[in-house]
Amino acid sequence: MWGSQFLVDFQGSQVTSDGGLILVRELGEHLGFGELIEQGSALKNLAGALHTEALKCTLSVGREVKTEMPDQTADMGFFDKRTASVLSTILLFVALGAFIYGARSVLIAFLFAIFFAYLLDPLVSRLQRLKTVSRGSRSIAILEVYAILCLAIAVALLLVGPRIMNEGRRLGEALPGLLENVSSGQIAQQIGSRRGWSYNTQVRLGQFLANHSGVALGWVRAAGTHVAAVAQNVIWLVLIPILAIFLLKDGRNFTDNILGMVERRQQRQFLVGITEDLNGMLAHYIRSQLILAGLSLVVYMVVLSLLRVPYAFVLGPIAGIMEFIPVVGPLAGAVAILSVAFLANYHHLLIVAGFLGIWRLLQDYVTSPRIMGGTLRLHPLAVIFAVLVGGAIAGFIGVYFSIPIIASMLIVWRRWQRTYAGGDGSVKA
Repeated sequence: MWGSQFLVDFQGSQVTSDGGLILVRELGEHLGFGELIEQGSALKNLAGALHTEALKCTLSVGREVKTEMPDQTADMGFFDKRTASVLSTILLFVALGAFIYGARSVLIAFLFAIFFAYLLDPLVSRLQRLKTVSRGSRSIAILEVYAILCLAIAVALLLVGPRIMNEGRRLGEALPGLLENVSSGQIAQQIGSRRGWSYNTQVRLGQFLANHSGVALGWVRAAGTHVAAVAQNVIWLVLIPILAIFLLKDGRNFTDNILGMVERRQQRQFLVGITEDLNGMLAHYIRSQLILAGLSLVVYMVVLSLLRVPYAFVLGPIAGIMEFIPVVGPLAGAVAILSVAFLANYHHLLIVAGFLGIWRLLQDYVTSPRIMGGTLRLHPLAVIFAVLVGGAIAGFIGVYFSIPIIASMLIVWRRWQRTYAGGDGSVKA
């Protein structure tokens, strides 16, 4: 009775090697020889089963180790998929930056062509809708717009061109002598004697100008270098209108083809939204800048002529064109007007300075907000930062493109928030 009960307990237990020897000794003390043989057979069968299970476990563990080893080796490798993706992205941006730097002059010409196309697009679209004029053809509408533009330029040159050329020639002839008077300090005596300055004041001012003549001449040389650089690229004045013709004719097809290459619906909506916002912003910004610059040009020429400022028909167009350059342009135009008036010994500098200040306030707080509206939605600090960074990176061209570029970046950010981040991200164009 005890043996059978012991057999059942034994067969249902887990046996180790040491435990098995102790168990055999206990069996030998309590059981007889026959029962011991019977229990030994059971022990043999159980040991065989345990041995078989141990081999299975060993083989299973070995297979798992072999299976996991390649993944561990891959994880320990130097170039995994994530590292390769990061390095390829970095190399792509480096290559893109090198391409932009190497082809910067061509890219700048294409940017100006895009701006010029945005400027003419409303008139082209309006003429295209007038079937009696263009018969619904966009190509004919483009040719008609260019014909109108050339006619307007020809009329303007016929009306004021001769006087502008005459005063420009006179200013070019007088400028070297005026600069010589500044560098030698003689201009202080000339102006002081006419305005009743004391002799000591004239001498001190003359000495100051003579001591700092190198600085003034350096500014003049730098300005001459920039003018020469612009003159070397005068060929782009012919190529930009030609490039704009192709953009006006096939620009929308280019955009539709690029957007058609995107397969995912969400990404396509994102790119379509960016394209629409950029089109609205750039078109309105360029036209507003043209209106503001044209208005300033006319006002400068009329007021300076009424005040009898020397070379008014040269200074007016220069200051008006400088209005295209954000922040820095109006300041540079005002400095040019005051500098030439001072060198030409103009007697009413304070009146000219007052006019420039009043006109600047009217432009910044009256006309510009009404014409520009809330298109850009940029903080003044962001505008100043963009202008400074653009000037440091690309000089004059960088300053000109700084505002559209930062406004475009802001549009992309807001559109991304609206599409992917689930935010408001509303963009007004």
